[in-house]
Amino acid sequence: MTKSKKKFEVWTVVSLVLLASFLLFLVYPMFGLLKQAVISPEGEFTLSQFQKFFSKSYYTDTIVNSVKVTLCVTAISLLLGIPIAYFYSFYRIRGAKTLFVLSILCSMSAPFIGAYSWIMLLGRSGAITQFLLNFGIDIGSIYGFKGILIVQSLKFFPLVFIYMNGAFKNIDNTLMEASANMGCTGVRRLISIVLALSMPTILAAALMVFMQAFADFGTPMLLGEGYQTFPVLIYNEYLGENGVDYNFAAALACIAIFVTAIVFIFQKWATSRYKFSMNALHPVEKKECKGISGFLMHAYCYILVAVAFLPQLYIIYLSFRNCKGAIFHPGFSLGNYETAMKKLLVRSIKNTAVMGVLALVIIIVIAVLIAYLVVRRSSTLNNTIDTISMLPYIMPGAVIGLAMLLAFGKKPLALTGTMAIMVISFVIRRLPYTIRSATATLMQISLSIEEAAISLGASKLKTFTKITVPMMANGIFSGAILSWVAIVTELSSSIILYNNKTITLTMSTYVAITRGNYGLAAAFAAILTVVTTVSLLLYLWISKSEDVKL
Repeated sequence: MTKSKKKFEVWTVVSLVLLASFLLFLVYPMFGLLKQAVISPEGEFTLSQFQKFFSKSYYTDTIVNSVKVTLCVTAISLLLGIPIAYFYSFYRIRGAKTLFVLSILCSMSAPFIGAYSWIMLLGRSGAITQFLLNFGIDIGSIYGFKGILIVQSLKFFPLVFIYMNGAFKNIDNTLMEASANMGCTGVRRLISIVLALSMPTILAAALMVFMQAFADFGTPMLLGEGYQTFPVLIYNEYLGENGVDYNFAAALACIAIFVTAIVFIFQKWATSRYKFSMNALHPVEKKECKGISGFLMHAYCYILVAVAFLPQLYIIYLSFRNCKGAIFHPGFSLGNYETAMKKLLVRSIKNTAVMGVLALVIIIVIAVLIAYLVVRRSSTLNNTIDTISMLPYIMPGAVIGLAMLLAFGKKPLALTGTMAIMVISFVIRRLPYTIRSATATLMQISLSIEEAAISLGASKLKTFTKITVPMMANGIFSGAILSWVAIVTELSSSIILYNNKTITLTMSTYVAITRGNYGLAAAFAAILTVVTTVSLLLYLWISKSEDVKL
């Protein structure tokens, strides 16, 4: 057998191992979920669970609520994010890098932490609410549709900012100059030239916001009150006060997948109508912003980012306030942190670090292998693996958590309550980030570089490990940092899979909030904020970049 044949077989084995892993840890749980939804406890095929859902407005209203608030959040996020990205990319904004970093920090925090902070600010006893009441101003309730809309929009518009910043950088300055020469300037040029050229990115950003907002469990759980959303309904059916109904919860999960799949397919169809490529041979030159327009640009950017970042600062402030239960008292101390030390802080940090690092290592290894197989050894098998690996991108976390619970809650693979099932869920949920980043990077690396190394006597394996992987480092690291932050702030799937032994910082924060231990929750949330901040700053320092590529 020839040497080349052996090498071929090695990569074939890698492909088969990856396929088997995805079949076991992703496809099998999904089929189990479908089976649970259509097979009765007596073992008969039935659609009664779906009939139950569509026969009562109480249930159908939740999906209408979710789609309604998610579409509104997506629209507002685009309306907020596109202008700030435009100002940032085309004009010299003072403190631009600081604004960009703060925006990223806003997008990388756990959504429910923002909800908790806004309750502390605008809730019935919130600081801002009470302050305004002293002047006879009643701003109304933060709860329900309005509260979810505000919190999620402020949380997700930075994603649009980050996406659009990358798109605007790819616009060639000669196009801008040509349009100006033809009399197309200002708002008209923004709409007809800039936004038209950026439409694929706008659609991608809209999809990202929609998926994350639709899957968000914590924000509507804390703020929804009478406005119940679909992920909350799934959780309540899994762990409801009136008992557990796995069959109905599974049916709800299948409906959630169907809804997000439709949105994903629509986005792909819309994107296909804007197929073109851009290469900024002459990058856009930033202009000075002076006068009243310059003042308004700076005011818009500063105020928007300040309001979005306010919850992060207020959480840290509250963590040092004296607190007993849900009541904050005058004065400052380290009492909340001392209580946290007694309430699983060490275990939460340890679990977050151990499970997060382990999941991240697995994610990086799998992402590199899949990227190499797809780009350098494209085949039906490898493209199938790539497609399957992206399925979690359109699945809410609660769906994956429930599927894992049903698949691995009994023998022969009884993993419920173990770190293993938490790590698997982290890997499955957050793998797409790093795969897409690694694949995009490898596609930009010329194959001739690897061929030159092989022609000089290096083996294919040595070329892969010593040449290809190091050249992919920036793309791998970019995706990995996004995966890492998503892992440490994961709530939707963890809330179904965790127990006291595998509790994470995010879960400790959420549990403290739901139990009314607000000072304790602030301490956990502040530590979680510091972890995400350090992660981001580490990324920016190592990559020597001011951008995060999504």
